[in-house]
Order: sequence, then C-alpha cells, then structure tokens
Amino acid sequence: MKTKADRRRFLKNLGMGGVGAGLLSAEMSCAPNERKGIAENNKPIGERSTRAYNGKYSDDYLSRIAMPIGGMGAGMFCLEGAGAISHVSVRNKPDIFNEPGMFAAISVKGVDKGAKVLEGPVPDWKKFGLRDAGNGLGGAITGLPHFKKATFETRFPFASIELEDDDVPLKVEITGWSPFIPGDDDNSSLPIGAIEYKLKNTGPGSVEAVFSFNSKNFLKVDKGLNTVKPITNGFVLSEAGTKEEPSKKCDFAVFTNDAATVVDHCWFRGGWWDPLTIAWNTIKNAEVRPVKPVESGAPGASLYVPFSLAAGQEKTIKVMMAWYSPDSDQSFGKMGIRAEDCLPEDGCADSPDGLDKYDKNFDAKFFKPWYSSRFSSVNEVSSYWKDNYDDLCRKSDLFTKAFYVSTLPSEVVEAVGANLSILKSPTVQRQFDGRLWNFEGCGDSWGCCHGSCTHVWNYAQAIPHLFPALERSLRHTEFFENQNAQGHQNFRATSPIRVNDHNFHAAADGQLGGIMKVYREWRISGDNAWVGTMFPLVKSSMDFCIRTWDPSEKGILEEPHHNTYDIEFWGPDGMHMSFYVGALNALAAMGKFLGEDVGKYEQLASQGKAFMESELYDGEYFIQKIKVDGLKAPNPIEASAISMGGQYSDEARQLLEEEGPKYQYGNGCLSDGVLGAWIARVCGLNDPIDPAKLKSHLLAVHKYNLKDNLSDHANPQRPTFALGDDGGLLLCSWPKGGKLSLPFVYSDEVWTGIEYQVAAHLMEMGAVEEGLEIVRTCRDRYDGRVRNPFNEYECGSWYARALSSYGMLQGLTGVRYDAVDKTLYVDSRVGDFTSFLSTEKGFGTVSLKGGQPSLDVAHGEISVDKVIVSGKEAALV
Repeated sequence: MKTKADRRRFLKNLGMGGVGAGLLSAEMSCAPNERKGIAENNKPIGERSTRAYNGKYSDDYLSRIAMPIGGMGAGMFCLEGAGAISHVSVRNKPDIFNEPGMFAAISVKGVDKGAKVLEGPVPDWKKFGLRDAGNGLGGAITGLPHFKKATFETRFPFASIELEDDDVPLKVEITGWSPFIPGDDDNSSLPIGAIEYKLKNTGPGSVEAVFSFNSKNFLKVDKGLNTVKPITNGFVLSEAGTKEEPSKKCDFAVFTNDAATVVDHCWFRGGWWDPLTIAWNTIKNAEVRPVKPVESGAPGASLYVPFSLAAGQEKTIKVMMAWYSPDSDQSFGKMGIRAEDCLPEDGCADSPDGLDKYDKNFDAKFFKPWYSSRFSSVNEVSSYWKDNYDDLCRKSDLFTKAFYVSTLPSEVVEAVGANLSILKSPTVQRQFDGRLWNFEGCGDSWGCCHGSCTHVWNYAQAIPHLFPALERSLRHTEFFENQNAQGHQNFRATSPIRVNDHNFHAAADGQLGGIMKVYREWRISGDNAWVGTMFPLVKSSMDFCIRTWDPSEKGILEEPHHNTYDIEFWGPDGMHMSFYVGALNALAAMGKFLGEDVGKYEQLASQGKAFMESELYDGEYFIQKIKVDGLKAPNPIEASAISMGGQYSDEARQLLEEEGPKYQYGNGCLSDGVLGAWIARVCGLNDPIDPAKLKSHLLAVHKYNLKDNLSDHANPQRPTFALGDDGGLLLCSWPKGGKLSLPFVYSDEVWTGIEYQVAAHLMEMGAVEEGLEIVRTCRDRYDGRVRNPFNEYECGSWYARALSSYGMLQGLTGVRYDAVDKTLYVDSRVGDFTSFLSTEKGFGTVSLKGGQPSLDVAHGEISVDKVIVSGKEAALV
C-alpha cells in the first residue's frame, strides 16, 4: 500500500469479504451463467494492477491465462483466457508448449462473417512467442477468424468465458471443468475434462448454424501407427506407439452429448496445409462432412452438431474429453535394495503391520498412472465420464459454492483458488497403486525436481485437508521406502516408489517437518491406530536427527544441515531451530498419547527453545550463528565433496578464511526464519517459541524484505520470478549490514510459496494488514498480463510451494478441525466471517457472527462434539 491512509481505508473495508454470499443459493449447473453475480470488491490500492481480485479478466489481462483441466496425477490440458486449448500434457509428463490444433467453431448460415473459431482475440505474444514462430506457424489455428472480445472468470475447478462479436447473432458462453471433490480421491484423479458451449440467439429471427469441434492428430509420432477411431458422438485420436517407444501409446477421445452429432474421422489428406484448409472450408460453409475411419494416416478429425434456434432460444453442447496413456518411460532416483529382499542389516526399515498395503501391489520398471489400474481403455474412461457427468458436476459444484461463498478478503480467496490448479497439473502424479508422488514443478517437457521433495512439500497445506488419505500416502513413502533402519530419510522418493538409496544428506527441514506432519495427519484423520503404527518410525527419524545435527544433545541443531535452499547451513539458525523444537514437541505429544516415555524429547525441546530465544534473537528477528569449529563434521572444504554447491575453488577458500563457509545468511533477516513455527501452527501444535518474538520476526520480514518495486534490486540468480517494476518479498535481506559475499543461493529471489507462508503466519499472529499486503503484491505479478494467474512458478511451472496459500484460510479465521477430539477451533482475526472447511469425511463452511459459530456441511459429514472460539468453549448455532 502506498500510504498509511490507504492501509486504514483497506482495514475499514476488510469486512466486505471475498465473493459474496449469494453464490451458494444459486441452482447448481455446469453452465457458465449460473456463476454470475460475483462481487468485484477489494480492488488493489495503487496503480500496479486495475483488475479486481477474484473478478473477471479481460483485454490485456487475458494474455497469459492458461487454467489446467484434468485429474490429479492424470495429465491435463489448459483452457486459455480467450478460449484456446493448449499445454496438452497427457503422456505422463509435462508438454507445456503443446499447442494441439484443437478448436471449436461456429458457422451461422446466411450471415456474412458468420464463421468463427469460438475463441477471443489471439494474444499479441502468440504472434511470435510460440515455439517455431519464426517460420510463421504454418497451419496454426491463430490464423482463423476469431471473436472480437472475450472475458474470463474462474470459480475453481470451473472456468467461464464470454465471447462477443457483432458479426455473429449469438451470445457465447464457455465453461471448462474437470471433477474436483474433496475427499473423493479417485473421482478427482480421472483423465478427463469437459468444455461446454452455450449458444443463445440474440437476433430478431431464427438462425441455423453448425457447431463443430476439430482437432489435428496431435498424438502422432514418427514411425508410429496413428489412427482415428470411432466412439459414440465423437472420435478417438489414437497412437499405438513404436517398438522402441511403447510409452508413446495414447488415446484421446472427444465426444458430445448430442445425438445429432456427425463425425468426420479423417480430414482431407494432402500436402502443405491442405487438411486444415479443407476443414475450415467445411466450417465456413456451415456444412457437415461425415467421413468413416481410415486405417491410418488421418491428419485430423471433426465432429459437427447442426442446430437451429428461434429468437431468444439457447442450446448447450457438452464436449467431453478423455485420455488413456497407460505406460511411460519415466523413472527417477536411485533404487536401493528391493523391498522384498531388504533386511534390517541392509539398512532397511521393516514395514510395520498396517503400512504394507502399497509395496506388494506394484512392480514395474517405469511409472504407470493410477487410472490405468482402474480402467483398461479410453472407452472405459469415456463411458464412466458420460454416465457420471452430471453427478460429478453436481459434487464439484458443491465444493465451488462452499469455497467461494467465503467473505474473506478477495485477494486471499483468489490466491488459494488459483493455486489449487497445481493439483491438476503434471506436477502431481499418482502411482499405479494409488499413492501420491510429485515433482516440485514442471519443466517445459519434463518434471522438475523429482520425488515429492520433503522440504518443498512442507509448505503445501491444501492436500492434507482436501485429500487427507493421499497426503498420508506421502508419509508412508517418507517413513518406509525413504527411511533406513538408522532413521536417515532420503528427501526424494524414487519413481516407481521403491526402497531408496541413502548416499546423500538428509534434509533437516524436510525430515523434521515430516515429524510434525505425521502429527497433523493424525489429528486430521482421527486414526489413533495409524499414529501408533507410525510412531516407531517417527521416533527412529527423530533419533537420527538428534545424532546427526545435535550429537551432544544440547537442544541445539548446529552441525551442517542440508535444506530447501539446496545447501547446508553451518551452525544454529532460527529457521531450523524452529523446526527442531516443533518436531520435538510433536513427537512428545504423540508419544504421550501412546503412553511412551518422551522425557528426553521434552527436555531437548525446552533447551532448544531457551537457546533460540536467548542466543539467536537479536532483539528484532532471529538470525544464524555461523559455526565451523568444534563440530563433528569435516571442514567445509572436505564436506563440499557431497554438497550441491560443489568444490571450493582457490577464491572460495580465501572467502572461507575471511567470512566462513559459502551460502550462509548470518545476521540476515530470513523470510523463512521461523518457518518451523508456522508448520507447527498449521499442524495443530502450540507455538514452539515465544509468540511475541515470533511476531516481531515476521513484522521485521515485512518491514525489510517486502519491496514495492525491484528496479534497483540486484538479482544475479533467477530474476524472472519478480523484477523491474514488480514488487515482491525477498528471501532475505541484511538491514543491519553483514551481507556475505556469497550468501545462500536464491537469497535475492522471490518465491510465492514463501510469500504466502509469511502472509499466513502474520495473519496467525494478528498482523492481518501486513499479511494481506504481501498477498496483493504477489497476485499483482500474476494478473494475466505477463504471468499466468494459474501458474505460480519457481523451479518450474505450477510449483508446489505455492500451495502454502491454503494456510491463509486458517491464518485469518483460526478454523481447524481436530478429528481425534472431534473439536472445531475458531480464532478469528477478521471479525465475523464465512470460510471454507474441509475434513477427512466432509466439507462445508464455518461462520462466525457476533461471536457465535455455525457449521454448514455441504458434502459428507463433520462430527463436532466441542467448539472452541478464541480459547473458550461455545455452542454451534
């Protein structure tokens, strides 16, 4: 915000809420017009962006929109802001630049210029910004007539587009979606999507027209067998793959709900751009072209739906898509000894009873998607999609209405909803046996940073609440396949999931965070047997952490510790000490419940808390005390042999003598400086450190690290996350001097996942204004003009860390459901509110009005025996 007056005005308007309370009362429909009337309030203050948060996108703000549609771990396509289909990634890995040549079109008979692609104007960047654009993008859809105006609006998982053009006497509304039902893991993981086209006659007389949906044969591979097969009311693009590359086998079905559909299974076969030329001629002339399937070599296919509309009449055509790619050539990580051959003396942990449900079920060389264990073909997927379409739409809409009825600030609702798109991107995978396995993000054609990386996925708070069983499958992998008998965890899981090797550092933040997350999963699930089964593995992990990083058992994590910045910190620091104390507290809480002796861990937690508050707190924020001497670790030069930072050059050796090891932060103000305390909060644990000191640190981060303009900020690292006129929260600053010559890598960068965790933690501590300022600064970068609002990137697109945004719901409201005690907690920082709640068995909304809480269950059940509002017991109304 520009001035204190701006801030006061914002706080005064805070109670206006997010998206309006009328949404839940609307009758459910997948048609876009049922999602109107969304309040466009809480506009950003200042001149950086003029679009209302959570409002419509139009004009330049449409430029970079691409919203994923598909199932979790099942692949995706994206619906762009103007209606184009892109980013088609259906072969078990990202394919970000896959512009498939797939498009819908309309042709109104007897109307000059009445034939157009059902998309708005082509964004300027596509005129040269696409791959191979230097050759003119021969045969591209961009060269066909488009509608002149488009607006885009999202209510995840639904995206709605309105098209306008005076040449065409039709109002066009488009809705793209795929199922998203919290708690229903399988129906939310299907390889399907849909785009509905609603066409309304706005002219004075009747119209006759032909709707078509058309696609190039984009699955084709060299030396493969590519065909177009029939399916009821549609076609199936099919590639059999090759002997050398069987993973290229893939089917993609496109079909409608309309019995009048006519199908062209083979576009005109010819050279140059003949196929698309003839296809467009057919569209332009409002014709239908029934063509039977050919054995091979079909360049593309179309389906046509002829119709007539009287004045004011409307018609909705549902285009359903399903794909099936049962195999891949993808494997990641170095396997250890096979689970069935592994013994404790080999360094492998036993799989306790209750944790062996996965590892016996799947044995393959490469990753296979979960959906291939349920369906045998694209026809089976398509049949399921068609038969269950309305029910899946209704249940997905229950989520949408419950989520967007929120009265929380609209920038928060936008940030949380937009980043749920990550769950539909190729960042997320589900293995054949149903377990979750994830990348950190997506490269252009590869998964970026494999293995459900524990220190990155620490931040992600959406899946534990929306799909708790899938989150628990991550804990299984971490504490069984990834952990050996000594308690060392490999922070990257192999794919396919197997017993891991243990030839690199454990990640201190990832491993300690995992202990707190076991506590979280227990409280969310209410499964006491599960925590009893997990506890021996958790204790083994904790004991490893103590031996490795606090071998003298002083309660001080001081030995060099690998972390999310891909380096090792030497000596104690606020970030990892907060993890250490939080994890010790979590283990003690679980152990006490199970009747275990946890005195040692409680004592270490007490010592660690005292040390952090007295020795690492500089009076304003927490710092690092760099330490090399007196450690059990070899010196930094020797230790660098297995460090991602590489060997010490002669120049680096000189720096070592003058400043200490490379890649530390010392007296810096680290945005992640009390991250472990935030993890503790969102896991349902008490603050591991004095709350007053935690709040002081967070306010210092806001004061020193949040920049309104980065034009004068030097960033030699990865600047495109935020640069120039952008604002952003720096990972670290040195307001009191002492910046090292080579501070930790990434220190000059801006990561949205850290912006959101700091914002959420500030909110938790009552500093709502400061937290919201960070959120607005972040979302102003992702407003559609330069960056995709549905793709917050870091090390790759759709980066998992941004799922920290979900934590802001708890940050603002204090709403948390404990399934063990069946207790609903509410501790509002924004006065009266309505907000979304998702639990193991159901989802809905929690409201607070005049200090009185209420619960509205939209789906499933949420059993509440007790309600605690701001520390006092209350009754639901």
